[in-house]
Amino acid sequence: MTANERQQARDGRRSYFVRTYGCQMNEHDSERIAGLLEADELVAAPTMADADVIVLNTCCIRENADNKLYGQLGHLKRLKDERPEVQIAVAGCLAQKDQDLVRRRAPHVDVVFGTHNVARAAELLSDARAGGPVTEILPESGEFPSALPVRRDAQHAAWVTIQIGCDNTCAFCIVPSVRGSEVSRPFVELVDEVRGLADDGVSEVTLLGQNVNSYGRDITVSLRSAPEPQRSGDRDDAHWRAGGSWAAGRRTARPLFGDLLRAVGGVAGIERVRFTSPHPKDLRADVISAMAATREACEHLHLPLQSGSDAVLSAMHRGYTAHKYLDRLRSARAAVADLAVSTDVIVGFPGETEQDFAATLEVVAEARFDSAFTFVFSPRPGTEAAELTECFVPPPVAAERMKRLRAVVERSARLGNESRIGRIEEVLVEGRSKRDPDMLSGRTRQNRLVHFTAPAPLRAGTYALVRVRRAAAFHLGGDLVEVTRPARHRTRIPVAPR
Repeated sequence: MTANERQQARDGRRSYFVRTYGCQMNEHDSERIAGLLEADELVAAPTMADADVIVLNTCCIRENADNKLYGQLGHLKRLKDERPEVQIAVAGCLAQKDQDLVRRRAPHVDVVFGTHNVARAAELLSDARAGGPVTEILPESGEFPSALPVRRDAQHAAWVTIQIGCDNTCAFCIVPSVRGSEVSRPFVELVDEVRGLADDGVSEVTLLGQNVNSYGRDITVSLRSAPEPQRSGDRDDAHWRAGGSWAAGRRTARPLFGDLLRAVGGVAGIERVRFTSPHPKDLRADVISAMAATREACEHLHLPLQSGSDAVLSAMHRGYTAHKYLDRLRSARAAVADLAVSTDVIVGFPGETEQDFAATLEVVAEARFDSAFTFVFSPRPGTEAAELTECFVPPPVAAERMKRLRAVVERSARLGNESRIGRIEEVLVEGRSKRDPDMLSGRTRQNRLVHFTAPAPLRAGTYALVRVRRAAAFHLGGDLVEVTRPARHRTRIPVAPR
């Protein structure tokens, strides 16, 4: 008897398993899908093979995400043949983009739903159980994922979606097609959500959006164009949607992310505030100032570079030059002491020459990144770059460039970590180390991973001081000095691992 069968024998409840592909936004959506299924009285299964309902929450940013999904669906076909009652759902960006293709390649899938109807996950599975396969793809969102029930992986940390969609037109990116245009959540609603999380024991929040530092621009443009101040009952609409600082000020049409960062940092019980991802062209002085002035804002900035060649950046429609990127990076480092910086870089964008790539290496070396997500260009159907087939960089050339890029990134990361040896760092404990179960793991305010020894296990969510003894390119090693704040959240059963 499997673990799932034992569970059902005890209480007769069906079980679920959610696997996530892709970005933090997908992770956030998966937490909401799990919350909806639990609200529908399902329980988390320990493994995919044990589950009655399997949800694959997909990504379509890169081609290997497609390959992983269809490979997984091939394995699940055998499970479906053995247990016809098992329900399989494909959700997320790939479902939004390729619903017909998913149906053709995997007819055994019960439900296909996209990024805009996460709220109907449990209902669609119920409909399919009663009447057969269901596909539902909505053109725009009915509500923000954060408004839905949630089952978080970590009870001490939480994602908070501040906006959905993206108004940029990057030539390589399909996000606007599958997530829609930018829509920001009301300012006060966000701060209230963070207060609720803090009351529940959360001490670290990550503000999440496709372009977080443009948050609120759509709100202020809308309010500025309104013929007169709007009220909803006893609520001042400008204050609710844009926050007290904007409502009481000049009311210019501007982003509100700096205001939001300060307000979230001021919520009692919140110790760390992170955010992802900003766009370099929208990293304004007020955001940098808010980072510097807000103690709770972590000294970590993820600032996607994508390329160090002005010609490539122009072809990508990124809206900045290498010089402007480095200038904003210098401004951030001058304002925020001990700032760690991570980035994204694409190798082999169509038309990238050896000279273009050399410029990228120069910028990456000058920027001294602490870490980087590096990718070989992957053409996504429906994007401008995918049509530039005559300019594609040969795969062997791109692979060789990637190797050189990673060497430069690793050198900077290693030097940055080695500079921490001997320091005492504040670490937020995440649990046992995956590389050595006899050690604990946590992250510093700069988002550096630390593996450390302790005389006894510490709960995830505990704050501790660790003396750094060792350094590698992408992690630190050390020993516990003292616990500064025990975890204060209630212990709960986590979502099934993905």
